[in-house]
Amino acid sequence: MIYVPFRESPRPGRIALTGMRDALGLASITICFSLIGIGGLVRDIGYPMMAGALSSALMWAGPAQVLLFGSLAAGAALPLVAIAILFSSLRFLPMTMSLMPLLNEPKRPTWQLLLAAHLVAITNWAEGMRRLPDMPAAERYPYFCGFGTTVLVSGTLATALGYYLVAAMPPVLAAALLFTTPMFFTVNLTAAARTAGDWLPIVISVAIVAVAPLTIGTDYDLMVAGVLGGSIAYAIQRARRRSHA
Repeated sequence: MIYVPFRESPRPGRIALTGMRDALGLASITICFSLIGIGGLVRDIGYPMMAGALSSALMWAGPAQVLLFGSLAAGAALPLVAIAILFSSLRFLPMTMSLMPLLNEPKRPTWQLLLAAHLVAITNWAEGMRRLPDMPAAERYPYFCGFGTTVLVSGTLATALGYYLVAAMPPVLAAALLFTTPMFFTVNLTAAARTAGDWLPIVISVAIVAVAPLTIGTDYDLMVAGVLGGSIAYAIQRARRRSHA
């Protein structure tokens, strides 16, 4: 759905409602499919439904939630579980750093930015980077909060629903649901790519993943593709800017 800016300066509540309306489309559906599988995992290891729903509301990251409940089921020490989750969630740091300049305005309280940072997930970040730059600066923050909160609440409810539904699903289907979020992220990333600088890291990372089974293996292929692909693309773009300076 294409965002159409308001002709007048609307109230923040109206802008937030617009974000909530837009989030009720593919973004919420995608995150719901992904977190339904988390609810099934929580049920399988014998934890209560509220534990899964609370993890979605507070942690808000499918891979980290899998690490949490999988490690607890295996009897891993809590400090090791915390460290593993920390490293798995480091990917949100560059996402948040790239998004905050779009949301920050003079005199905006820090607590509001912290609230927006909690709403950063792959789905919300991809949609935010696609929609926010074309909006008036004053509309970005309420729109993103409305959008992100809706997706967060939808995912939390989906986790609770999955706790009861996944038991009736074929295991292959339940596992496939977790694949919807990275697919949505990939589609959004390519849809937002407009310049060679946008496409370069995508192409390089895909090429690295394609040859990874023959070189570095499949244990660290995504991490290497992200770091190496982004670094190579950044170096090429920086060299091009210097040559044109």
